Amino acid sequence: EYAEGRRRAFELPLDWSSIKPFQRAVLRAASHIPFGETRSYGWIAQKIGKPKAARAVGQALGANPIPIILPCHRVIASNGKLGGYGGGLPMKVRLLKLEGAALP
Repeated sequence: EYAEGRRRAFELPLDWSSIKPFQRAVLRAASHIPFGETRSYGWIAQKIGKPKAARAVGQALGANPIPIILPCHRVIASNGKLGGYGGGLPMKVRLLKLEGAALP
């Protein structure tokens, strides 16, 4: 459904027990980024109360155990560039295009 553009959100019970508190906060913040929109690593850092932790946010997103469900592909660098993605930048671009997000 998601790959066909028919699903915009996932509402599943998640087991957060194996995810450390900082990464949990990062992933929860990322999960609130609306379909088709992007936010910066710095935005997430601000959102979780760690304004100087943008680089650590990127590392936490890079270790995301369920990337599409917790949409880390919607997080880009504050300069508008894509940043990184565990599945590779071509996949990040593909997911953002699928959602209709503006690309840098």
